[in-house]
Amino acid sequence: MSPQDYVQQKAAASGSSFYYAFLFLPKPRRAAITAFYAFCREVDDVVDDVADPAVAQHKLAWWQHEVAQAYAGKPTHPAMQALMPHTEPYGIRQDQLQAVIEGCQMDLGQTRCLDYPGLQRYCHLVAGVVGEVSASIFGQTDPATTAYAHTLGQAFQLTNIIRDVGEDALRGRIYLPVNELQRFDVKAHEVLKRTHSDRFVALMRFQAERAHGLYDQALALLPAADRRAQKPGLMMASIYRTLLREIEHEQFQVLHQRIALTPLRKLWLAWKVQALGHL
Repeated sequence: MSPQDYVQQKAAASGSSFYYAFLFLPKPRRAAITAFYAFCREVDDVVDDVADPAVAQHKLAWWQHEVAQAYAGKPTHPAMQALMPHTEPYGIRQDQLQAVIEGCQMDLGQTRCLDYPGLQRYCHLVAGVVGEVSASIFGQTDPATTAYAHTLGQAFQLTNIIRDVGEDALRGRIYLPVNELQRFDVKAHEVLKRTHSDRFVALMRFQAERAHGLYDQALALLPAADRRAQKPGLMMASIYRTLLREIEHEQFQVLHQRIALTPLRKLWLAWKVQALGHL
């Protein structure tokens, strides 16, 4: 299997909303974003799939070395072999890839975020940086687009956190800031036991409003000059925000189920942005 086939399979198998946005890109940009997304999935899977934290740390250290070696001209993993031809054309820097790995290391080193600034730091590494790289690949021409992409990436990550509260609890993780749990009188043990309550709904409504604020902020930051090039990001915004509204409609029943959109609905939302040019 070629490196290109490997990353294509990795991206398609994930079922992610990102994959549907990739479909509308020109072939060279689609190849670049697919390889970058496969890299992100590889390092993220280390945290999710490896039960022993020490083994996971060792694997992430291997990825740090692999990225450094790849930028020295010696990639060995198929994801890096597929990605490296695109790093120079699209300005993908080594420090950006290392930041994504650093975010995954945070997952291993802590299971709680004390406050929103702490959560923002995590979201910056695992999502904001991903947004910035993606914007470059999509065809950024205005430096101001970086702020849009970073903010949109954070909105996506908050949406993921809201959706995955129950799944994360099964792993002993709570990404919701501790001081905000206290503010809404939601105990950590209630989240870990996946106990639904009116207090929990109020907490989650607060998180959802914050995410909506970030979507609004991101869209306001997107320069008109890059609106057409950044259509894939707008497609993802449409898909993720629709998911967020679905979760709200279901009264945040996220502790015992994973609320998701069907592949057909994701494709429809992506196509609408492609056809209309806006959300």
